[in-house]
Amino acid sequence: MRRAQVCALLAGIWLGLSPAYSQPSGMGQPHLPRPDMAGLDYDLRARQIAPRTWVIEGAVDDFSRKNGCNIINTAFIATGEGVVVINTGPSRLYGEQQRRLIGQTTSEPVVQVLNLNLHPDYFFGNQAWADRPVQALAGSIAGMQAEGAAYADNLYRLCGDWMKGTASTPASVPVAPGTRNLGQHRLELLRLEGHTADDLVLLDHSTGVVFAGGLVFADRVPTTPHADFAPWQASLDRLDSLMASGRFRLVVPSHGPVHEGRVGIAQTRDWLTWLTGHMSTEAEAGRDLSELLAQPAPARFSRWAAQPVELHRTLTQWYPRYEQRALGGR
Repeated sequence: MRRAQVCALLAGIWLGLSPAYSQPSGMGQPHLPRPDMAGLDYDLRARQIAPRTWVIEGAVDDFSRKNGCNIINTAFIATGEGVVVINTGPSRLYGEQQRRLIGQTTSEPVVQVLNLNLHPDYFFGNQAWADRPVQALAGSIAGMQAEGAAYADNLYRLCGDWMKGTASTPASVPVAPGTRNLGQHRLELLRLEGHTADDLVLLDHSTGVVFAGGLVFADRVPTTPHADFAPWQASLDRLDSLMASGRFRLVVPSHGPVHEGRVGIAQTRDWLTWLTGHMSTEAEAGRDLSELLAQPAPARFSRWAAQPVELHRTLTQWYPRYEQRALGGR
């Protein structure tokens, strides 16, 4: 494989086709946004998925100017004592349009804004929330500060005018895991890891909804730039255990359709198990990266969004480590 091709793959941002899930009763149909490129309008809609709980759905796709680089699900909860906002999107414009939509949906003031991890589409809308406490885990804040400028360079290249006026604005307030009652909601913040070194999960015990961040993907190839695969599987085990004990039933992944039950957890686990086994087996067999890039993923993954580009990014980043491990073993 030519060096230029490898560099091009690594230059891409590792982040989130049609939903294959039946919708839980009482939920409206998913809204697939149709951004207006001329007017830079993201076409954001608030879909109620539980009492006092709304999701703003992004495209289940890879970054492109056509979708406004909006591939993330953001959300908000009107607790009765103020609104909690979950993720702020990929740009200043997104954050402003998100804030306007929330104000049109509920009269409650926003009292908390959460970024679930360090990836840019989780926090690049923070500029629109500068007058509110924007919180994240301490490790995520450090990552935002360290990598924000590089994220901005890539997103301006990929997204063009959608990024107008956007500057990396990391969360400013570290948040600690724990449970608190806010209005009519009992909210628990969990610190897990694997997708990144600090993955914040919000579990609403009052509605049975979990905001799983990047730990769970649905109908979309998982992104892996900061992955640690064994802890990621352990975090999926933790989420599976919480679901089995009745703590939640509805899953809001950051990338992919909102769904009931284990389907997203199972999809993500299946992908990680196949991926790590595939890289290990092929490295032991002595195959090089160009051979792996020429191979398709198994058929069960073929219809997922961002296929094969996300697989190629992952292999380009991680396969050399498996090759080194195999050579060291010999």
